[in-house]
Amino acid sequence: MDPLAALLDGPRARGAFLLRSILHPPWSMRIQDEAPLSLIAQVRGESWIAFDSGEPVRLSPGEVAIARGPRPYTVASEPGLKPQVVILPGQECRTIGGGSPYDTMSMGVRTWGNDPSGGTVLLTGTYNLEGEVSRRLLEALPQLLTQPGDPIISLLGAEIVKDEPGQEAVLDRLLDLLLIAVLRSWFATHANEAPAWYRAMGDPVVGRAMRLLQNNPAHPWTVAALAAEVGVSRASLARRFTELVGEPPMSFLTDWRLALAADLLREPDATIGSVARKVGYGSPFALSAAFKRVRGVSPQEYRAG
Repeated sequence: MDPLAALLDGPRARGAFLLRSILHPPWSMRIQDEAPLSLIAQVRGESWIAFDSGEPVRLSPGEVAIARGPRPYTVASEPGLKPQVVILPGQECRTIGGGSPYDTMSMGVRTWGNDPSGGTVLLTGTYNLEGEVSRRLLEALPQLLTQPGDPIISLLGAEIVKDEPGQEAVLDRLLDLLLIAVLRSWFATHANEAPAWYRAMGDPVVGRAMRLLQNNPAHPWTVAALAAEVGVSRASLARRFTELVGEPPMSFLTDWRLALAADLLREPDATIGSVARKVGYGSPFALSAAFKRVRGVSPQEYRAG
């Protein structure tokens, strides 16, 4: 598994929120949905996106913005406009006065706005649950990034207004595909901003060791066994791995195993015992203890949540 594939293996939209907005300036929306990750694709016109502590970023036609939550931000036709509506958790939309704008702003299937002939068209896709996007991916991203779009935008725009059998699954997969395409482009041009472990994948020794751990998480690894596989001494590997990745090999392995376990626990037919075996824990108890120590909840509580 290459480093980018390892990073992007997590996105799994499930019933994601998707919306097409048709707007005539001036307009401004306050986003307080606490979602872990959202995509905003500019189809027509321009928009400005700003977190409270950052400078506004312009979004031009054909560009996609990725906003990492849960901190609130504003999307508007120009910087500094007072918000007219606020988007709350659960994608509940309210006017600033507390009323519902749905009756006046609804324009059909997954479409809303203030003018059907408005010059601004946005496509918004939101991952509502943290479990849908891996923690490792979220930690690797800046709070806000923009990249040129992808042909997937046109396909998503065509599908978002349809109401056909299986449409939700189609839109979920298109959202995942758009996210992966945009992030692949961003990492290709911003490698220096990637996390240390991502950059360490390029090291001939540490990169090989990381791939061994990621590709074989169920193996009973030790630092000595890993060092023997990559042809260096135990001490040399431990020192070099920690310097480049920022944590020792076994800490990296634990984090990787628990990230995989979190993904597997979402599968309806998975048991804690089967997940434990797949990620290298000898018993459900061992997995539960490690999972709760790192994530603060038991596997059962994580699944129920």
